[in-house]
Formats: sequence, C-alpha cells, structure tokens
Amino acid sequence: MFAKFLNLNPDKQTRIINAAMKEFAQKGFDNASTNEIVKEAEIAKGLLFHYFKNKQQLFLFAYDYGSELILNDFYQKFDATEPDFFARLRQISRLKLEILQQFPDMFHFLEVAYIDTSKVVSDELEQRKQQLIDSNLGKLFKGIDLSLFKDGVDITRIIQIMMWTFEGYNRDALKKAKLTPGVPINYESFFAEAAAYIEFFKTSFYK
Repeated sequence: MFAKFLNLNPDKQTRIINAAMKEFAQKGFDNASTNEIVKEAEIAKGLLFHYFKNKQQLFLFAYDYGSELILNDFYQKFDATEPDFFARLRQISRLKLEILQQFPDMFHFLEVAYIDTSKVVSDELEQRKQQLIDSNLGKLFKGIDLSLFKDGVDITRIIQIMMWTFEGYNRDALKKAKLTPGVPINYESFFAEAAAYIEFFKTSFYK
C-alpha cells in the first residue's frame, strides 16, 4: 500500500514522517494541517497525497512506524531473563525514559495519538493499541518467578490490576498535559511517581 513512499530515499522519508509527527503531536489529528506538514517536509502537497491517500492514512502510518521503531529499540535492550516481576517493571520504566530521551518527538506523537479522540481515527487507533497490548504483554512477563508472590494470591488478577493502574496513571498524565498545551510533561517526576507505585505493589504482594 505504501510502496511508493517506502521507495523514497531514507532522508526524504524521515523528513516527511518527522514533519507529520510534529504537526499531529502539536495539534492532534483534527486540527493538524497537511499544508504545515508539506511546508516542514519541504515537498509539494501533491506529492504527499501521491504517497498517502489522505490525512487519516498518513496519521495511522506514522503511528505504526513510530510504534514499530520504538518497540524494536526497546526489545534490543530489554532483559527477558530477569525473573523478578517488579524488577522487570522498573526495567520497563527505565527503558521508556531512555527511549523518550532518544526519540522525544516520536514519543510525544505516540502519546498524543494514544489519547486522540477524533472520530476519524479513534476506532483504528483502539484496534492498534489493543493489538500492541495483546502481542507484547506475554513477552514482557514471560518466565517471571511466581514463587516470589505471597501464597494464596490470584497472581493473574494482581498483574491485571497493576497494568490497569499504570495505564490509568499514564492516561491521566497525558490528559492533564493536553489541557496545558505548551507546558512540557515533567518526565522525571512522572517516572519517579511510577517507581513509587511499583514499590507499593511489591510491598503489598511479595512475601
């Protein structure tokens, strides 16, 4: 579907993707302007729609592109041999911060996309988000040492509760950021508070 775009030289591909991510991250899907994207990418508008059918297709391609790049980078660094569940959570948090520092614009775009409520892309985004969760949750926690948990607890339910907690915390922080455009998220504080949650759950559920 995107063969024409993928046949471009890498520098031009990067310019277009970065311009799209920057515009979508700053304004959300509905308010993003393809005029601004082509201006930033230094291409003709007709060329953009030669590669992508419409703004929706460009947005979803950028989401898939960013997700794949960041996940590939993450798994190159992720230690799946660590048996301690909470050590893995801390590792995940640390790697997310490293990736954020390495790809700040891309990370910001994916954050904004995660909470974008545009009717044009929301259903497609929800499907993609669920697919990412389904395909990665097992990888992240395969082989953990269940004997470290307190006897008699429902480990599956505990892990689900923790995932809901972190997802809710992440969503809440992004919504607050959306209400204060121009004010950058304090990521150091964000990850420090996440670490406090991890310690709380470890004290509650480990022996």
